[in-house]
Amino acid sequence: MTKWPARRAVLCGGLGGGLALAGIGGGGGSAWASSARSGSGGGAGRAGSSGGAGEVYVPVAVGAGGGPVGSDRVHVLKVGAPDAGTVVVLVPGMFGAANDFRLTARDLVASVPGIQVWAVDRREENLADRSGFGSGFGSASESASESAGADPVGYYLDGRYRTVEPASAGYFGRWGLERTLDDLRCVVLAARAGGRRRVVLGGHSWGSTTALAYAAWDFDGRAGYRDLAGLAVLDGGVRGAFEGTGAPVRDSPEEVRERLAAIAGGQVFDMTLSGVGLGDRAESTQIWYQLAGWYAHHDPAGRSVLQDRVPAALRVPFPVTNAALLGSFVDAGFGWPNDISVHSGRLAAEADGDGVRGWVDDGITPIGRVAEAYAGPVPGVWEWYWPARLSVDLDVSDVYADTDLARSLGLRLRHAPGLDIPLYAFQTSYSRGTVVESARRVVAESRIPYGVYETDEGMNHLDPLFAATEHNTATRTLAEFLRRVVGAGHR
Repeated sequence: MTKWPARRAVLCGGLGGGLALAGIGGGGGSAWASSARSGSGGGAGRAGSSGGAGEVYVPVAVGAGGGPVGSDRVHVLKVGAPDAGTVVVLVPGMFGAANDFRLTARDLVASVPGIQVWAVDRREENLADRSGFGSGFGSASESASESAGADPVGYYLDGRYRTVEPASAGYFGRWGLERTLDDLRCVVLAARAGGRRRVVLGGHSWGSTTALAYAAWDFDGRAGYRDLAGLAVLDGGVRGAFEGTGAPVRDSPEEVRERLAAIAGGQVFDMTLSGVGLGDRAESTQIWYQLAGWYAHHDPAGRSVLQDRVPAALRVPFPVTNAALLGSFVDAGFGWPNDISVHSGRLAAEADGDGVRGWVDDGITPIGRVAEAYAGPVPGVWEWYWPARLSVDLDVSDVYADTDLARSLGLRLRHAPGLDIPLYAFQTSYSRGTVVESARRVVAESRIPYGVYETDEGMNHLDPLFAATEHNTATRTLAEFLRRVVGAGHR
């Protein structure tokens, strides 16, 4: 979702940082193992369950990765008609997961006839224990009785959930871009259905980098772009896409050696999100975000269940509703960095009769849409465990060329000059223009027939994922691009 490692100061004025929350930790054991035994609620979800008309969340088998038994699969959230002639495969960014794209997917399939959207959950999602949020596929399918019976705050903040310890996850140090792209190829080939359907591959933030890397990748002599009819880049990419964020990629040989040495020494998880101040474990912040979304979705006007347990440095100093608590976690007005915030609204100026302040939507991204996405339970919005090796590989991929350093890491970026499919690129205020600049470079240095470049400076990095349909410039312009691709396929 975000493009975070060493790319900016973690927190702005007064919200600052790095506070460890003693109440979040979790018991020992494998997160995967419990969900596999129970058959529901964990990262695996319920294959084939429906979260609404035309929505399913299903597993796709992938190659062996050395993780726990049963982790050799990815999952795909499919939205839209299964007989669609074009499949749009979307890859979430850093710490992102498939539910990033559920609202986007609904908007796209409603706007563009003949497409289905597949949102990808990487194999890392098998390790998350989401059982504390109740069973079922997505918030849309969860009944009121299931909601009322769940107690996620106790399960997670009292440390009863199952976590993954770095010391027992050496395999995670080998889950880099090669592993990710091999897995993604299984998804793309399934979407192609033997060539009977077209595939447009895209992503958000580092998911855009991943999609472009796929297009340039050499799969046993076949260029990745040969599988595709188009590319869609949302606020990310290669060739300097993130330069405008103020913190360039860390891809010098010296930095790469240091980062690989740290991974070899056991630092297999990327710990960037711990800097938010919601806990010092790899999964702490992600759990807090989902908890805030879950309560805001199920009881938005109720007094916040979480407020008294929020670290003091991040706590609003008066009683607020569940919706307002979520707003204080995600809205740009609270000083959060661009890449983890949206333009949603503000705290109500006046308290209700019980002295509790609610949330006022006056931005492009209503807090209810954020809550619906964040709540899950499966799929989720935030990936619990992000491989530090994947961060290294994606940084090195920014040059988008078959360099000595790339080859030394096993990165087969051999086909960028040959790209011959159309490219869509969208940027927010996040990159100060470098996302589109980098996309233009990719087009100029390849055989891409045309590029479509769109900008909305009124958006922050996460707004394109959750903004109201009528305010979402990204989905509107992406739909126009997809209609062009679909139309070309019919000629």
